[in-house]
Amino acid sequence: MRIGYGYDTHRFADGRLLILGGIEIPHERGLSGHSDADVLLHAICDALLGAAALGDIGRHFPDTDPSYEGVDSTELLQRTAKLVNKAGFQICNVDATIVLERPRLGKRTTEMKARIAGLLDLEGDRVSVKATTSEGMGFVGREEGVAAHAVCLIQEVPGQDG
Repeated sequence: MRIGYGYDTHRFADGRLLILGGIEIPHERGLSGHSDADVLLHAICDALLGAAALGDIGRHFPDTDPSYEGVDSTELLQRTAKLVNKAGFQICNVDATIVLERPRLGKRTTEMKARIAGLLDLEGDRVSVKATTSEGMGFVGREEGVAAHAVCLIQEVPGQDG
């Protein structure tokens, strides 16, 4: 078994949709990024890639590649899962936390959890999504951006070459 950790941040930007965990969240600003800037899915991608020792999201989906401009991060997550599977691993679980002051996510984390479980072909009880604030401290507290942390567990698939 292997554990992976992922972390990502994106700045808020006017004129963009706020996409978190593969769903649109009503808010006056979205996040800046080469893709749709889904900070949560990016952190999960990095956790999965790290667990499988496959590098990071920037290695596989570089922001210098125009083909990834505006890409839906759900596609990046599904492609990441395929890379992990091809390397000889199966995903066991994902635990993720979004850090932002506003908007309050409340029950939206339940939707995110279901969306991520579906994208990774996992049972719902194998995905956890939580949200917290930074109590007004730092760039998140000043509402300049959003951060996300993710951990995952993967296990080697017996008899499958990585």
